[in-house]
Amino acid sequence: MTKTVVFTGPMGAGKSSIGRRVAKKIGASFTDTDSVIVARHGAIATIFSEHGEDEFRRIEREIVAEAVAGGGVVALGGGAVLAPETRELLRDHLVIFLDVDEHTISARIRGAKRPLLNEEDPVEAWKRIANARRPIYEAIADVRYDTSHGPIKAVVESAAEWARERIGTKENENER
Repeated sequence: MTKTVVFTGPMGAGKSSIGRRVAKKIGASFTDTDSVIVARHGAIATIFSEHGEDEFRRIEREIVAEAVAGGGVVALGGGAVLAPETRELLRDHLVIFLDVDEHTISARIRGAKRPLLNEEDPVEAWKRIANARRPIYEAIADVRYDTSHGPIKAVVESAAEWARERIGTKENENER
């Protein structure tokens, strides 16, 4: 079975941007599950406001299962790992936990439309959510990278090398 490379972690850690670059480096497809949700169902904030978080999470579980089954590199929304079904699904794949510290996150989430951060102090909301989810991210991850400091290119290079060593990719097949 070919393993899918899955990026997880808190909001603003860089899952989409790093995942996209890693996919390109290893010659794999890339899927951002939040983007698929938006394309099929409309804005995430609208789903939350009109249908509630439970409905959003139901849609998310379906999209995540489909994306992971499709292979390549997949970036999950920060809360996707809350579903036990999703955590079970990820056991057979390569999970990269992108972490970021609270000092770095304030610049990254400023002005972002994230339903769970619609509070007076979005950074405090982020810290509360990230700290609650951290044990899950740590439990399911095969490897962790901190995206708080330094060039993102270094994380991309390291994650791509890590993934390449664990899966057969087009690039590896060409090198044989």
